[in-house]
Formats: sequence, structure tokens, C-alpha cells
Amino acid sequence: MKPIAEQVVVITGASSGIGRASALAFGAKGARVVLAARNRDALEHVATQIEASGGQAHVVVTDVAEWPQVERLAEQAVQRFGHIDTWLNNAAVNEHASVLDMTIEELDRIIQVNLMGQIYGVKAALGPMRRQRSGTIINMGSAASNRAVPLHSAYVASKHGIAGFTDSIRLDLMREEMPITVTLIQPGFLDTPFFHNARAKLGGHQSRPIPPIYAPEVVAETILFAATHPRRNLVVGGQAAMAIFLEKLSPGLVDKLMLARGAGFRLQTENTPDDGVDNLFAPIPGTGAVRGTWGNEAIVSSFYTRHIECYPNRKRMLWAALGIGLVALARRGPPGASR
Repeated sequence: MKPIAEQVVVITGASSGIGRASALAFGAKGARVVLAARNRDALEHVATQIEASGGQAHVVVTDVAEWPQVERLAEQAVQRFGHIDTWLNNAAVNEHASVLDMTIEELDRIIQVNLMGQIYGVKAALGPMRRQRSGTIINMGSAASNRAVPLHSAYVASKHGIAGFTDSIRLDLMREEMPITVTLIQPGFLDTPFFHNARAKLGGHQSRPIPPIYAPEVVAETILFAATHPRRNLVVGGQAAMAIFLEKLSPGLVDKLMLARGAGFRLQTENTPDDGVDNLFAPIPGTGAVRGTWGNEAIVSSFYTRHIECYPNRKRMLWAALGIGLVALARRGPPGASR
């Protein structure tokens, strides 16, 4: 894999949140970054910041739910910079609501953007990458790729689908002996504008991320690592990793924890009223932002991801030790139990 400074990177959803943080991080290291999203003003603002930091940027307004636009994005990236080294599929939309309260059009839009948008991105990236016999595709999954969360039914479905699609396309490339890396990134809840931009049907209240919340720059750091180190999956944050581990161990237990005192619902609702503005079908005007409004809660680094998740042997040792410990604890039984 090339050093970041020598790479051409395509990023969808580059106008805000994780995509914007990643674009700025790649640009600061000298990469040539192709920025894609629906909001031209926000993309131009990011491009200016990248160029000021020493990188190069090219803006391509793109709705990832439309295959011709994603195909054009890949073509313009190659026309502008000659090739593509890393493609980050990051664009996403959401609605916080019970599926019973959602329209068919809303459900369809979430699946079209979140799942089909990434499938289109992979297909578009594979053309130039197969010709050059190199490249890295990074798909943005979530802890929700493994673990369901209430009020996010379509979003969870899309993230489960992305995980399965990523695993499948990886097998296709391995069979071809094609040296293209495909990585799934799985963060937990983040301090980004994603929750402000999502449509909400929560009794008039604004939606919010469930704590603990991480800063989007933590995910961007992990994405840059994936662009230079071949990895299958990378989970961002120890809490997300623990949720995935517990899901594998006992899904029913996690269900009970999320339903206890309505925590999984209550913790997703702010006391502030919803402003009724969202980006489900059209971009929100403005220059965009990396962060949301939960900065005072946001964790700005992850020891687990940086020092364990990124190193497979350390990760295997940790989870093996934890599994052995839990088995030993279960065999002992509760305190005071007869033996």
C-alpha cells in the first residue's frame, strides 16, 4: 500500500461528520482527495481547507443513491488524478422512528442511500482498481452491522447488508487473486451532525447518540490506518467492541440490557424540540461540519482501537482471555452458591 501522501482517495459523504473528518485528515497528509456529497457549498468549503493544508481536492457533487452519478464520480476521479488508491464508502442517511411510523418512501430511501450507495461505490471503484491491480475499498459499517438498535430498523438493515456484501465481495476478489483490500469499519455512536440531520419521529423531540460517544476524528484515524494497513474489519471504540462481543455471546442478554427501564429508547431522545429539518431526500444548506453538539461528552481517542483492534494477534489474545474468564466465572456460579 502506498503512503497517504502518494494516494488518490475518493470519499462519499465528505460534506460532514466522518467523511469530512477523514477528508481533512487525508488532505493534511498530502493526499489528493476527491470529495463527493450532495451539498456543493459544503464540499467546496472542505476542498478549500484541504488545499490550505497542502493537499489537493476535487469536488464531484454526487447522490450515491443514483448509479450513473457514482459511475461518473469514479470516471472523474480517474480523469483528474489518473487512478484511485482508496475509496471510502461513507454516505448515509437515517430516520429515528418505529418502522410503523415510517413511510415506504422513507424506508426505501434509507436502503437506497446506505446499502445500494455502498454497493454502487464498490462496483464503481472496482473498475479502475482491477485494471491497476491494486487499491483499498473501505466500507462504513457500524456496531449496528452486528447488533440491532431500536428506532433504527432500516438503518440497522442497511448496515447488516453492508457487512454481508463486504464479506462476499472480498471472497470474489480472493478467488481472482486480485490484490485489492476490502475493509469494514465499525464505529459506535459519534458526535457528528448525523443525528441533527436525521429525520425524527420521537414525539417532537430531537434525536441524539447513545453514550458513550466518540469524536469523529477517532474514526478518521482508523480509516487512515486502513488505507495503509490491510485489515478485514476494524471496530472503533472499546464500547462498540464489547457490544459486538456480547451480541455473539448472548443476544438475549443484550436485548434485556437495551430494554431495561427503556434505556435503548430513552437515551436516544433529547429534551430539546426537533427542528423538523433533515437531509433524507435533499441536502441541508450550509457549509457543513465535522462535529455535532455533544462535544462535551465526546471521547477523543480510543486506546482499544489504536493499540488492540488494529493488531489482530493482540485482539485475539484479549477476546480469548475475556472468553475464558467469563466461562470460569459462569462455572463458579453466584457468590454463596453450593458446590
